[in-house]
Amino acid sequence: MNYIIFIAYKLLLERKRQTLVSVSGVAIGVGALIVMSSLMFGFQNYFIQQVIDLEAHISIKPKEYADEERIVKMVQPNALWKVYSSKPKEEDKIIGWREILRDIEKREDVVGVAPHLVVRGILKYGTKEKPVTLIGIDPDMEPKASVIQRFLEYKRLESLKTNKDAVILGKLVAKDLGIRETGRKVILVLPNGQTYLLKVEDFFNSGITNIDNTRVYMHIRTLQALMDRVDEVNEIVIKVKDVNQAQKIALELQKSLKYDVESWQRAYINFLQIFKIQNLITYMIVFAILTVSAFGIFNIIMMTVLEKKKDIAILMAMGYTRRDILLLFLAQGFIIGFLGAVLGFLLGYGLQEYLSSVKLEVEGLIRTKGFILDRSPLYYLYAFVFSIFFSFMASFYPSYKASKLNPVDIFRSG
Repeated sequence: MNYIIFIAYKLLLERKRQTLVSVSGVAIGVGALIVMSSLMFGFQNYFIQQVIDLEAHISIKPKEYADEERIVKMVQPNALWKVYSSKPKEEDKIIGWREILRDIEKREDVVGVAPHLVVRGILKYGTKEKPVTLIGIDPDMEPKASVIQRFLEYKRLESLKTNKDAVILGKLVAKDLGIRETGRKVILVLPNGQTYLLKVEDFFNSGITNIDNTRVYMHIRTLQALMDRVDEVNEIVIKVKDVNQAQKIALELQKSLKYDVESWQRAYINFLQIFKIQNLITYMIVFAILTVSAFGIFNIIMMTVLEKKKDIAILMAMGYTRRDILLLFLAQGFIIGFLGAVLGFLLGYGLQEYLSSVKLEVEGLIRTKGFILDRSPLYYLYAFVFSIFFSFMASFYPSYKASKLNPVDIFRSG
């Protein structure tokens, strides 16, 4: 086998320029696969992890039933239809929520459960106003059902228990109101027309723009009193041991509850579908790059076969079998693929290091101060497998043609 590798190496050196181009093509494809996978999955994993930490693994909410009689009504036969707005038949509350909590807490696959009261409101600070989503929470139960404490800048969740006027603002809510420090007083305007003076105790900074831009936390009993909804909740959040089993558990709970049970996978299904499309586009781009490099490999080996017919005939006359000739040219493809993969590793690693050092403010779906990279070694393994596979496929046909050459015909043709 050593002599086959030696001859393959010498044949590649005779075409240094073409070999360099082919190796470079494979290296670019490998580097692109590593870097794009690192960027793409880094963003996706960060977003999903933040969603899993921030949002309930499973949430229970009242169902909304549309009344068809209120939506569309025929005024004149075959002539005119009148369209109405529709309101839910069921009130915005969960009846018997304490019993539901106790039943769910008994499950072995559940870590924690907590009640919420969620309403809309407006915060005022000076001349500025901001529509927000008010979430009333129980400071004792909430840490078991979420990781809210992790995203608080000053870790003052306990202040909700000691101060009934305390409020925790989303970071972007505070920014839009012009609040940069705790201790400031804000005016809360509720849907029932009541106003209330609250003191800012902490800031909630998750990195997810639409959450930090709307969310405000306060004690659930304070919000219940302000809304005149004593001991009412309209959401129950559940944290499970295995987040991948959330949908399965939600379906099980749905069978025994008359309320809507939603897992985080179902709540963010649109984003998960977008991620699948994003992955497909990324791999199509990498596939195109590797395909172009494969044509380069195909070209260099095919030209070698056409130019080295006499040498192939001589090798066969010396005792080389057709299998040896096949392996000889396949080895050229393997060498190009291997060298391209090694250079691609260096290129991918260098680009990862560069991107990780770049400092920039990214604000969109998520907010970060730089690129989010996933440095899994699996990307290098996948890139190596793809480079060898494409190199093998590109070199197989020319190698097969070379092994089928008849040395007698070559010698007769001169």
